Amino acid sequence: MEQRPNVGFIGLGNQGGPIARRIGEAGWPLSVWARRAEAMTPFAGIATLSETPEALAAASDILCICVVNDAGVNELAGRVLPVMRPGALIAVMSTIHPDTCVRLAERAAERGVSLIDAPVSGGAAGAEAGTLTVMMGGAETDCARAETVFRCCGRLVVRLGDIGAGQRAKLVNNALLAAILDVTQDARETGVALGLDPAALDGVLAASSGDSFGLRVLSALPALSAFANGARLLRKDVGLLRDACGGAGVSPPPMLDVGTRFLDRATGPA
Repeated sequence: MEQRPNVGFIGLGNQGGPIARRIGEAGWPLSVWARRAEAMTPFAGIATLSETPEALAAASDILCICVVNDAGVNELAGRVLPVMRPGALIAVMSTIHPDTCVRLAERAAERGVSLIDAPVSGGAAGAEAGTLTVMMGGAETDCARAETVFRCCGRLVVRLGDIGAGQRAKLVNNALLAAILDVTQDARETGVALGLDPAALDGVLAASSGDSFGLRVLSALPALSAFANGARLLRKDVGLLRDACGGAGVSPPPMLDVGTRFLDRATGPA
């Protein structure tokens, strides 16, 4: 029986933690590291708890990074690349700027290490259920290597193109979500202004052609302000897509302004 590659996982937050757990429970040799030592405690028994990202990286054939932003990914890359073995693979599962992934892939290649971007959609619930969408960008052979791992946490695992393509797809998806949230909230508020019962209206929309994932998010909130943390993450992604469009000479689509209006409603202007 062919030996499975060693998988390292950095970033055990509300999405990264469940992803890593599914990888370990699927039988992959797993090592984990997180800035907060207590985040690693639940992995005792299914993973090696690494003392440093360098120690984890040195032992990893495939290293997944799932932290919040570009700064975090860049900082970790600076620490792990010098110790990774030639032939190893980094999968950036964070949602960051596509150009950051391109630059990191160039740095990795200098050391004989491959890098792909592999952001995900589906949130913590999707990670726990193994129903995430994993959007990969990178060389076909590298994406195929990573796909064997991602199958345990993703219902749809797809290569979108070369490095950065996964990030571009994720940013388009999240900007679209922000815009849908805005027009959906408009519809709900209009219905209430016209005298409709809000819960009954949500039920009608959910059973009709106006249904959407955005509606399900909004109807579950006790108040719009309860989405403030999610809105802050979406604001980052809307900004990244706006910048990526500018860098590619593509006119920013109107949905960015629509989505930004919702984010302002949920959190206040940036």
